[in-house]
Amino acid sequence: MNPDVLQDRIYWGSNVAARQLGGLTDAYRPRDASAPVVAENRYLRLPAAFTGPEGKFIHANPYGSALAYGIFDAAYTRVGDYLTQGADIWFIAAQQPLLPVLCVRTNRTVSFNRAVAPTATGVNAYGGVTAATTTPLLTCWPANVLGASGGGRPEADLPGDSTVPYWTVLLPALPGVVLRTADLMVDDLGRNAVVAAVELSDLGWRLTVKQATT
Repeated sequence: MNPDVLQDRIYWGSNVAARQLGGLTDAYRPRDASAPVVAENRYLRLPAAFTGPEGKFIHANPYGSALAYGIFDAAYTRVGDYLTQGADIWFIAAQQPLLPVLCVRTNRTVSFNRAVAPTATGVNAYGGVTAATTTPLLTCWPANVLGASGGGRPEADLPGDSTVPYWTVLLPALPGVVLRTADLMVDDLGRNAVVAAVELSDLGWRLTVKQATT
């Protein structure tokens, strides 16, 4: 069978299933580095259902699970799009031919900034990081933020100090925006973090970030 015809039949079947199992879902396509899930970025409304990474509607996702398979007509969607259903938000991580659509469920909204180095030699003003000395990279992007194993100690290492947590952050890639180690992250809970490791693949960004403490 022609692969294009087979793919079209798969999308058609997914749409039929979504009508029976899912709910109306809005699709958004980021245009720039600012908040992607806004009215002007919405381009489609379609029925969609989401199930766990095992691909069966048998139980809810356990702790620490960010992945889900999306069941919907993916003929018009693409990797990096956001899907919202009520208060729930996913982004499409993979949409490979003849395979289920892999989605990541988000639980936080994050922003990334990059500290700017002093522009003059010799004596400069305060050298710490402030809002005036950072460049925005991504603003108000829904992402998945989960605790990562391991942790460090604050540099002061006082007896009452707790370990510094690390998180794993998943979010789609935006063409033209490259995240690097030492970039700064803040989430909707007001927590600050520093990017410790970056990985960019076909699935988007996978970051390890360390909570910034003072």
